[in-house]
Amino acid sequence: MNESIIYKKLYKKFSPNYLKVENESHLHKNHPQSPKGGNSHFFVEIRSDFFKKLNMVQSHREIFNVLSDEMKNGLHALRIKIRN
Repeated sequence: MNESIIYKKLYKKFSPNYLKVENESHLHKNHPQSPKGGNSHFFVEIRSDFFKKLNMVQSHREIFNVLSDEMKNGLHALRIKIRN
């Protein structure tokens, strides 16, 4: 898994006017529970009208729903910032 897979899925679902996906796995490489593959921790920053009617928890759930397959297959952590 890499940034482009996450980016494409989020872009397709939310049609954001701003989207940034960064791999932060290198910041977690020595954590005991962290997978050793190097593509397990990501940061997502997004701005989309989709989230305007949702609270933070609902917005995060929507993002995690889109990435549910990735969460089952190596995506260990996702840091999310939803911009207004």
